Formats: sequence, structure tokens, C-alpha cells
Amino acid sequence: MATLERDVVIIGAGPTGLTAAHELRKAGKTVAVLEARDRVGGRTWTDVIGGATIEIGGQWISPDQTGLYSLLEEFGIETYPRHKEGTSVFVGPDGKRIEYTGEDFPIAPEKVAEMDKLIAVMDELAAQIDPDRPWEHARAEELDMISFHHWLRTLTDDEDAATNIGLFIAGGMLTKPAHTFSALQALLMAASAGSFSNLVNEDFILDRRIVGTMQGVSKTVAAHLGEDVVFLNNPVLKLDWSEEGVTAYGATVTVSAKKAIVAVPPNLYSRISYNPPLPRKKHITHQHQSMGLVIKVHAVYDTPFWRAKGLSGTGFAPTQIVSEVYDNTFYEDTRGTLVGFISDVHADAMFELSEEERKARILADLANFLGDEALTPEVFYLSDFGSEEWTRGAYATSYDLGGLFRFGPDQSVPTGAIHWASSDLAGEGYQHVDGAVRMGRRTAALIIAALDGTAHDPAYDGSVPVPDTAHA
Repeated sequence: MATLERDVVIIGAGPTGLTAAHELRKAGKTVAVLEARDRVGGRTWTDVIGGATIEIGGQWISPDQTGLYSLLEEFGIETYPRHKEGTSVFVGPDGKRIEYTGEDFPIAPEKVAEMDKLIAVMDELAAQIDPDRPWEHARAEELDMISFHHWLRTLTDDEDAATNIGLFIAGGMLTKPAHTFSALQALLMAASAGSFSNLVNEDFILDRRIVGTMQGVSKTVAAHLGEDVVFLNNPVLKLDWSEEGVTAYGATVTVSAKKAIVAVPPNLYSRISYNPPLPRKKHITHQHQSMGLVIKVHAVYDTPFWRAKGLSGTGFAPTQIVSEVYDNTFYEDTRGTLVGFISDVHADAMFELSEEERKARILADLANFLGDEALTPEVFYLSDFGSEEWTRGAYATSYDLGGLFRFGPDQSVPTGAIHWASSDLAGEGYQHVDGAVRMGRRTAALIIAALDGTAHDPAYDGSVPVPDTAHA
């Protein structure tokens, strides 16, 4: 057992923890990062499966994610655009398949008008919400007491319009049924991305990818930190703490430090035994934050056959098992890759099937979007972070009804020498790598100020304008 003394010990080598370590090192502080897994990257993870590069975890970057863009710029990391050319596909509740262009689903004009009305309401409210403090909105308590599902139906009698709008947050982002989280939680999701209109625009929210993969960003930062900083295979199961300092006990490394950053999602906080126990409110807060559930489907083909048909590879089906599909062909790969998503209760249903039945059911939905060629991929892989011991869900935690207003103000408040940071606690960039980077920087700045006895800017996150080359 190695015993180390550092200024700061960081638990978790995902984008938050590594960004914090990078900032602390730049300020001359000594750091140790203890990671439970055998890799860095957290919920960003890449593997080569059947010769294909598969981004098992998070992968996209959008123009509003200036915190992440600034980190890419600092390390000279390049991006490339997602393939978007061609027509999209919509499969309605009646199973009818329609090819279309433009932003609107190919549904009745009156239903489009109802969706536009709902989007306008969401945009107006999201513009009023500070994503760092959504609980301060004048209607926050009211909006946190009603589910997103039921709130939408107070705004429209059109069930299809409400279902379609609900899909973007429930299935597409929080990966929970819309009746399990509040309207305020949904509005935070919208505010964190700049507007609800951004979330419903797949060409915006899924704009670009990283040439070296999203996990490659964490690998680059970790390599820059050098030796004797990141310690893999070291889950921290015990943490002694006080106002003066901490001692973190890993599997092979024990670190005594002046400060600690717990840079893992809130649903994993209870994996650590705290001595003394955490204050009552911290215990309760963590119990009201839970992960969603999503299966990320990867299917690799000899060629991107859909492009020859004039299709973009983008498809939506609000009532289908696979509710979204996109062209996910990797940088300079001559083959074609599709990525699809199966969320919340639909994911539950898929896990009840045998492996063969599950594959057949999923591929049938892909074929419904893009044709029978989708039935025979060369590589078929399902990302399931719900089975990962050190994640237990995806994409991020969110509160149950009433939890955001009740517990949100205290979620990031330090406990003695312990600081809490992850994309789950972010305002801007909430549940994205961008939010992880911002939280890592803000937490590091707070600790640096405390150690140096100086003031700090609580809004600092290091973000910079997105370079024009990012949109080339």
C-alpha cells in the first residue's frame, strides 16, 4: 500500500476529475487522482469491436459547449462534422414511414403548430432560468411539483404533440419516463443548452465529433498530467474527512490531502464510507438523484448504404422501440455505422428478451427506418452503462419530483474539505462533457482560492468563444 501526501485528492478520472487536476497542476498544486476503473474517461469510453471504432459512451459536441471547446483548443484536439446530408425518416404511431426534409416532423400542420407552441413556451421559460440556480425562478417550486408529462398536457390537448415534445427530454436526454421528473427539471435541461429549440434541433445538439474520440480527450489530459498522478484500479471505499483535510483509501494507494473532490455521479456517492458520516441533508439529497436508463445501439455495415438512397441516416419514431437513429460513421471510415437509442421503459422491455430476440427486434426497427440492408450488420454492439458497476445508468442523474427545488441549492456546497463535482451537478452543459469540464474548472478555482487565501470568481469556467474552424 503506497501512502501519498498531496494538496488535493480527486476521486474519479472522468472529464470532471481530470479537468480539475489539470487546473490544479497549472496553479502549482500537487494532485492524486484515484479511479475505480482500469481506464480514464468515465462515461466517455471507446473500444475497437470487430475492427470498428465504437464510442460506447458520450461522443457529440454542440456549438454552445464552449467549456469543452476551450479544452479542445488548449490541447489542439480536432473535431469533424456529423454526416447530415440527405432526407430524414419519421415513423408515426400508425407505423407509417415518411421521408422528409426540414426541421418539422411530417405530421399534420395543426400538430406542428401545437408543437411549435409548446417549444415557444419552453423557450420563454428556459430564457428566464439561470441554469446554475434554476430553483431561484419565481415559479420554481410550482414547476417542480408537476411532472413534465402532466405539465405538457396543461398546455395542449394534442396528445401527439405532447408525446413528441416529451420525447426530446424524456427519451432523448434524461432517459426516464416523462411522468417521473418535473417540469423544472426539463426546463433546466433546456436552459443548460441555451434553449429548448437547441435540444429539438439534432443538427445543433449533435453537431460534431472528436477526431480522436471523446474518451481520447480524457486520455490526452491524463497523459499531460504525467506519472504518479492518476492511479487506476483504485476505488475509494473509505474517506476520512474534517474541515482541515481528508484521507482517501484506495485499493493500493492511500492519499492524505488538504482537499478532496468527489468527481463521480451522485448515485455513486454512497459507495464511499465516510468517517465521520456525512451530514443528514447530504445523505438525503443523494437518495433523490438517480440515473436514467438507455441502450445505445451500434450497427456497422460494409458501406453507408442509406446515403446511396439519398437518406441522411437520421430517423425519429416516438412510439417505436428504437426512437432515434443517426449516421454515426467514424472519422475517415469507409464503412457505415448507425447509432440508435432505446430509452427508459423500452430499454427495460429489451432486457427481458433473450440476446437473439433483442437483436432481431432492434434490427427490425433500424430496417423500418432505412431498409432491409440494416438487418445484416457486420458488427452489432449494445452500450449498457446500467450494467457498469462504476456508472449504473446513463446519461446522467436527475431528481425525482420536487427534488431539484428542495435539494438543488445544496448539491454542490462543500462538506468540510470535500468538494462535489460532476456533469450531473452542472448548470450550463448539464449532463454533457461540457458541463463536466466547467465543473472541474470551477471546483479547482474554488480550491485554489481557499488554499492560497485569495478571492475567486464563482462563475469562472474557462469557456471561450467557439472557433470558426469548428463549423468548417
